[in-house]
Amino acid sequence: MRIVSVKDAVVPISSAIANAYIDFSKMTASVVAVTVEAEGGKRATGFGFNSNGRYAQPGLLRERFIPRLLEAPIAALPHADGGLDPAGAWVAMMRNEKPGGHGDRSVAVGTLDMALWDAAAKLAGVPLWRLLADRFRGGQADEAAWVYAAGGYYHPGKGTEGLVEEMERYLGLGYSVVKMKIGGAPGTALRDALREDVARIEAVLKLLGGDGSRLCVDANGRFGLHAALSYAAALAPYKLRWYEEPLDPLDYATHATLAEHYGGPIATGENLFSSADARNLVRHAGLRPDRDVLQFDPALSYGLVEYIRVLNVLQTHGWSPRRCVPHGGHQFALNIAVGLGLGGNESYPEVFAPFGGFADDTPVRDSRVRLPDIPGIGFEAKSDLYAVLKGLAG
Repeated sequence: MRIVSVKDAVVPISSAIANAYIDFSKMTASVVAVTVEAEGGKRATGFGFNSNGRYAQPGLLRERFIPRLLEAPIAALPHADGGLDPAGAWVAMMRNEKPGGHGDRSVAVGTLDMALWDAAAKLAGVPLWRLLADRFRGGQADEAAWVYAAGGYYHPGKGTEGLVEEMERYLGLGYSVVKMKIGGAPGTALRDALREDVARIEAVLKLLGGDGSRLCVDANGRFGLHAALSYAAALAPYKLRWYEEPLDPLDYATHATLAEHYGGPIATGENLFSSADARNLVRHAGLRPDRDVLQFDPALSYGLVEYIRVLNVLQTHGWSPRRCVPHGGHQFALNIAVGLGLGGNESYPEVFAPFGGFADDTPVRDSRVRLPDIPGIGFEAKSDLYAVLKGLAG
């Protein structure tokens, strides 16, 4: 088993949308192709990319992590089942990296890790969800994954009517649960944002028949304690599915205070990147394993190798994998959700193309989706994305 080649490129995913913290006018993504050769000469090329919200990492990839991956010891790459073990490659990539200071480093490693798992499943001739179920769950895989449609971004000229029309389109695509942004577009005063957001929420709830369990709201970490509590008081009567990222994800003590005052589910974790982060979150943030939702994104948090450590930490502290619903809306996390028995996965039906969304022939029904039975992650079955990725494989 050896790494034959690694190629990378930077792809723009810019758009005019914004959440409460950033706009996406200059957003980029790294894409990689990793070709692996097994004993006997069989080769497979795996693809990877970083999730939205974090920029491309060409410098880190080219200066540190791709060279280390190419130098990975041959003896470290085989799995006990005879296939590729990305964990051995992960150790090689992280050689001489100090603990802590995750951020962009975790994105670069996660991008390569995704490609390695894609290659591993292709070499085995099975979908990634099946490989994961066989290696980590005694062969048991879920039949389908629960998914929700994430959108509701702020956009120039898009008012409440446009928001409702967007959510209506998601319902027409088969989603029964949707998510919208709150907190105001960048530059909006919080007192104005709260008043506007209440009107926006009520308009979407009217579309949903008044059922708050079908609506999630996401503040993208904009609030301090006072604003988070003000929003919590306004949101409580609606009994929403969850109140997402109200605070800076590393402000554990303030999360604990919020959890004391807000009885509904809180979701966070997409901007935490390691098993150490997960341990600190569940120890100190006052989150409740019977209702709250953890959104660690495997593609942003050093890949699946580290995500499995995250799951182990959470289970040690009494959290079920069913409380994990990864951020990112991509096929990698969807395979992980099905193969490892998570609570579901985000979906981006209309934003972050071509990376958001799932395979072309995987319809969503009542917010559930089945995965195609093709080797690897399934990028080849998503035509717009594969058109970008296949150029690296040549």
